[in-house]
Amino acid sequence: MTAIEPNSQEDLVKGSRELAVAIADVITETPASDTTVIDIHELSTIADFFVICSGDNERQLRAITRLLKDQLSEQGIEPKRIEGEPVSGWILMDFQDVIVHIFDRDLREFYNLEERWAEARIVLAIQ
Repeated sequence: MTAIEPNSQEDLVKGSRELAVAIADVITETPASDTTVIDIHELSTIADFFVICSGDNERQLRAITRLLKDQLSEQGIEPKRIEGEPVSGWILMDFQDVIVHIFDRDLREFYNLEERWAEARIVLAIQ
């Protein structure tokens, strides 16, 4: 019988999943809509999960980003980096194994990450 290492790949993915769902939960407190968590860990090495959401305008994108950063920071969780600005219509927050994409509606439709990653399992969808 083989003992399971406490930091096995399965444990790491489980931790990433918990973070992705926690991020989606925080997003529900913002003006974001159409939040989706997708599991890409078997399809890519860039991350284990994507969290994708939309805002209607620059102000909402800023509010989503700020609230997410503030609430996670209170829990000791900081993004590795943040790319993009609300004015660009796409903000990416890199939490290493979880990448958050905050889009305006037009860019989300244009890039259509859910379709590009159609083989990925949808973990959570919040309208």
